[in-house]
Amino acid sequence: MPLYKQILYILWILILFGSCAQKRERPVIGISFETLQTEYWVASVEAVKAECERMGYDFIVAVANGDANRQFEQINNFISLGVSGIVIAPKDSHTVIPIIKAANRAGIPIAVYNRVPAKNTGEYVTVVADNLEISRNTVTYMCELAKASGKKHKALVVLGDLGDINAVNRREGFNQAVKAYPETIEVVAEVPSEWNQEKALSGVTNALQANPDISFIFTSSDFLFPAIVSAMKSADKYYPIGHPKHVVFGGFDGDAMAYRLLKEGYLDADGVQDVFYECEASVQAVIERLAGKSVETTIVDPGFVIHQDNFDEMSSKMWGASF
Repeated sequence: MPLYKQILYILWILILFGSCAQKRERPVIGISFETLQTEYWVASVEAVKAECERMGYDFIVAVANGDANRQFEQINNFISLGVSGIVIAPKDSHTVIPIIKAANRAGIPIAVYNRVPAKNTGEYVTVVADNLEISRNTVTYMCELAKASGKKHKALVVLGDLGDINAVNRREGFNQAVKAYPETIEVVAEVPSEWNQEKALSGVTNALQANPDISFIFTSSDFLFPAIVSAMKSADKYYPIGHPKHVVFGGFDGDAMAYRLLKEGYLDADGVQDVFYECEASVQAVIERLAGKSVETTIVDPGFVIHQDNFDEMSSKMWGASF
């Protein structure tokens, strides 16, 4: 970041920080997100802010827009300002290491949201969904639907960025599930996306052209639904549940489009991360550490699978339903 931009940023933070201090004497939590690119991240930062407010804490927010170095600078600015605690959604498990160590040196408790830091990093609390188990449960439900059809299905899986441990665990959950159904599922296409819509669209389009009999699709993120649905429509494979041409279809996250596709009867199942629980747990972990209480290093969100049979019961718990 150019020096003049750094100065302007620090001045802006100081003004904001000073304004908060003048209005009310409350401790401040620094909220650092690597990106707000998707609904998931936007919903998450809003939930963290809401929990800070509920607990009587002020907050300042910084977004790094995909730049790990910038995020490190922003955290150092938080530390210079004397924040009481930090909640961070980092780019990955390795770029967060110097950030955690900087917070430790300053004696500031830090909660890492939605990423598990690399080992031997320092003192922190991480709050993360059980990506492997949620994916495995979601795909297992889909496999049971496929098995009930009485025919063998050719499957396509859209992978995330495999530099992201969450994407790796979601792929492993998918693989473990389909491995238990060798007579029902044959995986014929693994489409890399790197969490990119254009790459997903191209990959799924090509896979459906090469394998026109694909009848089972799972995506590692609901964020990629627009690209996948577009490709399915072009291949004449986008039909509601019950239609003879319906493709068994599932995803992971629980966003607003997943909610709509479930409600409209196009999506069979979705693995849902409990955003509200994860964000509350992140803020609570920081507050408890400030109070000198012992907190587990890893807090796991078990999530849940939402599908057509439990939609009426579970949809109100799906973060995308209220976003």
